[in-house]
Formats: sequence, C-alpha cells, structure tokens
Amino acid sequence: MNASAYKSVAAALALVMTGCGGSGDNIIPADAVAIVGGDVLTRRDVASKVPAGVAAEDSAALASAYVRSWINMRLIEQVASKEVDMQQIDRLTAEYRSELIMSQYRRAMAQQADGTFSDDSLRSYFDSHQEDFRLERPLIKGVYLKVPEDAQNLAIIRRLYKSERPVDIDKLEKAVLGNAIHYDYFRDSWVDWVQVENRIPLDFSGENFDKISKRQNVDFTADGFVYLLSVSDYLPAGNVMPYEAAMPLVRERLLAVRRRAYDSRLLNDLYNRAVEDGTVTFPTAAK
Repeated sequence: MNASAYKSVAAALALVMTGCGGSGDNIIPADAVAIVGGDVLTRRDVASKVPAGVAAEDSAALASAYVRSWINMRLIEQVASKEVDMQQIDRLTAEYRSELIMSQYRRAMAQQADGTFSDDSLRSYFDSHQEDFRLERPLIKGVYLKVPEDAQNLAIIRRLYKSERPVDIDKLEKAVLGNAIHYDYFRDSWVDWVQVENRIPLDFSGENFDKISKRQNVDFTADGFVYLLSVSDYLPAGNVMPYEAAMPLVRERLLAVRRRAYDSRLLNDLYNRAVEDGTVTFPTAAK
C-alpha cells in the first residue's frame, strides 16, 4: 500500500472509530480500530485486507467496508449466541475441526501413493472399461494454419498443407517460417475439435461441419487472414476414445483406486496399532 493510500485508509479508520463510539481511550489499545466485546480489530488487521496498488480512494472505501463488516459479524454473533444452543455450536465446531484434520492428513498420506503405472496395466484397464471412455466431442487429426492474406509464400503453403508426404511436411515447415501467425501440426495426435473450431471465424454448423466429418480441407479468408485446415482423420462424439486420448483419464482412475486402497490400509493400520498399544480401549460392557 502506498503512502497516499495508507493516509486515506488511516483517515477512514479514524472516521469509523468515531462512528463506533468506544468506551474511553483508557481501554482502547493504541492501534485499535474497533472493539466489540472482547474482540479487537487493529489498523494492521485492516491494512492487511486492502490489496496493494489500489487507488487511495478505493483503499479507504475497502478499509471502511471491512471495518463495518467486522463489526456487523461480531454484533450478530453476540445476538445469535443468546438465541441458539452454543454448546451444540461448540460441539459441531469441534466435530468439523476433527473431520478437517483427519481429511487433510488422509489426503496428505494418500499423496504418497505412487502415481506411476505400467503400460500393460493402463491398457488392460482401458480395454476392460471402454464404455466408460466415450467421447463427448469429436476428435480430429490434421494441420491448422493462420496466414496473412498477403504472405509471400501463401501459394506454396496452400499446396503443401494438404499433403501427408514427409518431404512436403518439411517444405511446409520451412515455408511457414516468418509467414504463419499460427501453425499446428497434429496429424500424429488426436486434438479436441472445439480447440480448432474456436480458432477459425467460420460457422461450422451444417455443410461446413460436414466438411470436417468427411475429412475435407478448409480454406477460409477473413479480416486479412487465411485460415487453412487439413483434416486427416476424424472421430465423432459418442465413439470410444482412442487409447492415447483416454490414457490420462485411465491413469487418474487407477490413481484414485490406489489412493482409496492406501487410505483404507492407513485407517486399518492406525486402528490396529492403537488397539495394540492401548490408545483405544473397550470397556467390558461395550464388547
């Protein structure tokens, strides 16, 4: 927070303190902004809630709003404490705290489960659960380019981007250097169709999408740029994912299974150890 903003915040806090009344300077700490019951809000507390770099006026407004919010919350707590069962609140709070500690610990322990899997285990799981891995959107393979309409090598690029011959691919990569705004080669890997569609300012409904599903080329010019797309392969939504596309999901699924098993072993080990060392005991009547 800069000096100007800090001065504005301080002024706002002074106004808030005046508005809050107070119980006399002799019981208010030197840096106190507001006191509600036994709770004290200090200038440092408020300043920590104001983001750095905020304009002075905005800093003052944020500080004033935070002070008022802090006061309101504690006043509500005071009123509510007389209307609700505070013992129940304390019990629920303790239970939630225990659950949170247990959850965080179990999650930390589960992270220790090794996340590596052999290719055979990944492939085996995929083959056995293919119905769980169906496409929600189409996948494509191909080449995508965005080239300025006045690019010197545009005619050469237009000829080469359709070819799948290795020699032409090498020529294309040389031709796009210094000419293409975007150049993505993905003939050897599946790509979500939506990622490509969003780059081309063309309505891909109806016959334009039919071109994609039929593996036809797209050559579209708009706003001084030429958009080229060569589709070498297409897989429609609803089909089973290719293994290479499903592999990250398969790995996550197997990791979740492994972590659940690790968590179960952890709880059983803790329980058995506690029973053995006497940390957990069972009165005769409870057995």
